[in-house]
Order: sequence, then C-alpha cells, then structure tokens
Amino acid sequence: MTEVQGPGTILIHAPTNDEAIRLIDRIASVYGEVYQEPPYLEGPDDVAAFVEDWPRRVTQPGFRLVTAAADDEIVGFAFGHQLPTETKWWKGAVTPLPEELTLEHAGRTFAIIELAVRRPYRRMGIGRALHSALLSDRPEERVTLLARPEAVPAQRAYASWGYRVVGQVQPWQDAPIYDALIRQLTF
Repeated sequence: MTEVQGPGTILIHAPTNDEAIRLIDRIASVYGEVYQEPPYLEGPDDVAAFVEDWPRRVTQPGFRLVTAAADDEIVGFAFGHQLPTETKWWKGAVTPLPEELTLEHAGRTFAIIELAVRRPYRRMGIGRALHSALLSDRPEERVTLLARPEAVPAQRAYASWGYRVVGQVQPWQDAPIYDALIRQLTF
C-alpha cells in the first residue's frame, strides 16, 4: 500500500483479481459518478455495461486494478491489462496508423482502460499515484490509453506523464473519437 497526503490520508492499494471481482459495486459507483460528467455524459446503461464486462476484464492477461481509498471509501481507481496479439485496439483508427505502431506481440503493450477520481479528490496527486501504482514493475515495452480530446484536464495530465498522441480512433460504431496515446515503459 502507498499513502497520498491530502486533507486526509489516501491509501493506494492493488487488490488481487478475486478482490477486484468483489469490489465491482464500489468501483462502479465511482465509475458512474465520474463518467456522468462532461464530456462523457454516461448514464445508468453505461454503468450496467461496465459492470457486465467486469468479469471478462479481470481475466485478461496482465490485469491490474489499483484503488485509492479515504476512510475505506474508494475515491478513485485505475485498471488495465495487456493487449493481445489479435487486439482490436487499433482497428478503429480514423487515419491509418503505421504497422510498426499497431502490430502487437505478447507482452508488448499494457492498455490503461480506465483511470477515474471522484471530483472532491482531484488535484491532490491521486490520479498520478494511481497511474504510478498501476504501471509499477510492468514488464511490457509500452503503455497506451484512449482519451477524449475535449477532456482537457486528463489530456494535460497524460502529457505531463510522458504520453504522446499517435492518432485518433473510434473504438466501436457510434463511439466518440478518442486520441490514442502511447508512452514507453522500457527502453
């Protein structure tokens, strides 16, 4: 566990996969609260889809969840997993991306799927702490994530953490356009 100092002590924890399954209601509560805000404007159906997909996510290779808690209340979380060799991650590229970027092999890329912090706990370094804990000791070469271009605070954070935009993707039909970002983990 790691501590982040703010108005109180925030504990950063990496639950086991079994614990992650049991935490879904608490994680979904944070997800619903954070992603109902602009620019996401997600609702109950999106939260239900997140919950329904959770067991599949937890079984992905290299899955890791980290949580931030204040007085046993989860105030933020981040999770991700390795991209498989036959990933669809890059398939919705708005403009063609070079094969040397999109070609995956086992263990090449760790994908951050979500990183969310409740509004009262933002600007305290919790997002950075979650990000650091999520990537701690990762064996992959690089990390990727998708971010909405209009999510300016998130975009600024990712840039300050060393990410670069490599293109834009639309992950599924009728999805918004996301910036695809990458950062090297090993050199």
